[in-house]
Amino acid sequence: MLIPVAGLLVGVLLGLALGVDVGFEFARYTAVAILAAVDSVLGAIRAELDGVYDNKIFISGFLVNAMVAVLLTFVGDRLGLDLYLVALLTFGLRIFQNVALIRRHFL
Repeated sequence: MLIPVAGLLVGVLLGLALGVDVGFEFARYTAVAILAAVDSVLGAIRAELDGVYDNKIFISGFLVNAMVAVLLTFVGDRLGLDLYLVALLTFGLRIFQNVALIRRHFL
């Protein structure tokens, strides 16, 4: 459970320390990628609490979710559709579900 949380914290701190500036044209891609990362980390925490955490599943899920979400956003941009909203909605729902399950575990 510590590896995903540590990775998220290191990434946030590096982003803040380096002053990364994301252009407007990449804002959708960045938002989708960040939500995919948060969803994967919360899913890993939940899996650890359930006793079924596997590092291979976490890393593959992290990469595949981010790539699919960015690809969906890219295809939507090329078609003139807001397909990134599908990824945002999906990841948003999964984040809330994972947080609810983590909360239930501690209660």
